[in-house]
Parts: sequence; structure tokens; C-alpha cells
Amino acid sequence: MIRVLLADDDPLVRAGLRLMLGAAEDTTVVAEASDGAEVSALVDRHGPDLVLMDIRMPLMDGIEATRVLRARAEPPEIIMLTTLATDGYVLRALQAGAGGFLLKHTQPQDLVAALRKAASGEPVFSPDALRQLVDTVAVSPDEVRPAPGATGARRAPGPGGQDVHDARELLGRLGAREREVSLAVAEGKTNAQIAAEMYLSIPTVKAHVSHILAKLELNNRVQTALLVYRAGLI
Repeated sequence: MIRVLLADDDPLVRAGLRLMLGAAEDTTVVAEASDGAEVSALVDRHGPDLVLMDIRMPLMDGIEATRVLRARAEPPEIIMLTTLATDGYVLRALQAGAGGFLLKHTQPQDLVAALRKAASGEPVFSPDALRQLVDTVAVSPDEVRPAPGATGARRAPGPGGQDVHDARELLGRLGAREREVSLAVAEGKTNAQIAAEMYLSIPTVKAHVSHILAKLELNNRVQTALLVYRAGLI
């Protein structure tokens, strides 16, 4: 059972999400927050596996709430909700440690499928939204630089905020196999797909991904993908 916390300041949006998730046998909504400032305490109280987080909320937005959660030793997975794939806040949310984002008009069956994927540690995007995201990273690096004073469990060097040389220098920390895996991650491939293509076991792929995140000082696969795109390797 995937335990979900909903964070959105619109009660109608929360009600709709609750109904959609309640129809699935393997998801349950354990708590709801109307603002990012409420999220941390609710995570303490209910221990969700995943947080569906609205980006724009009045007191504490979803980006700052994501940073707070990512500073924990064992944070839940965090998926951002937005109305527009081109929302400039999306990039900052991913830098803060979110594992992907979904549009609020996502179809119920697609939403549940995305949450199952996210709960297993895979990033979730719509293909069109990811393409727009990559285009933004390519042409507007200043848009995605880390906010001044941002803190978290790890320092995220800001994939997309470096120039091509800096991004490639960071990727130079990786071994040959890790570099291959990072490219596959940037192409959106799952651990199972990478394992099949490289004739590796899934646990070995997971270990490579963990080493990549540690060496690059990143929070998740999404940030790895952004860094690879920024380096011009995809």
C-alpha cells in the first residue's frame, strides 16, 4: 500500500485527488495539508511514502517544503503538482529534490500509475513536459540556479545552472560504467531497462545510481538527467 500525503491549498483539488487515489487498491491518502508549512509535522505524524506537493501555496510554497523534507535522513518521495509544464518554479522544485512533477489534469489511471512508479524511486514526467523542461534548461541556465541560502541534506550543485564545461567536469567524477548509467537515466530508462541493456542485475544498477548521486552530490535521478542534458550529452 502506497501511503500518500496531499499538499495543496485548494480543497477542491485535494478532494479530487483523494477520490482518484481512493479508487485504487494499492494507494491510500493518510493526510492532507493546505500549506507547505504543515507538511513536515504531518510527515512526522503519518509517515507517508510519498507527498503530492502543490508548487504554489500561500505561507510556505512547495519548493521550500521540499527542501525541508529533503533535509531529513529518510525523506518520503516528493512529486510536485502544477497546472503548467512550463511553470518556472518546476525547475527549482526539481533542484530542491523533488522526484518529478505531474500536471493537475492528469487522468486518474495515469496518476495512479505515476505514483506507483514514483514509490519505486523512478522519476515521473509526461514526455511533453519533460521536453519543455529540457528546452528551458538548455536556453535559460540562470533560471535554474539554486536560490541564495538554500539548504538541504546534500548540496545540490544545480543541474542546469552550470555551463557546459562545468557540467561535463562534474560528470568527469564518474567511472565509465557510471557514466553509461547516467546517460541511460537521462534518457528516462528504468532500472530494469538499464539492467537488460547493459547485462547487469537490477541491484547492481541501483548501486551504480546510488554511487552517481553520491559522487555528483545530487538528490535524485531527475537532477542527474538535468545535469547530463546541460552537459550536452543527450
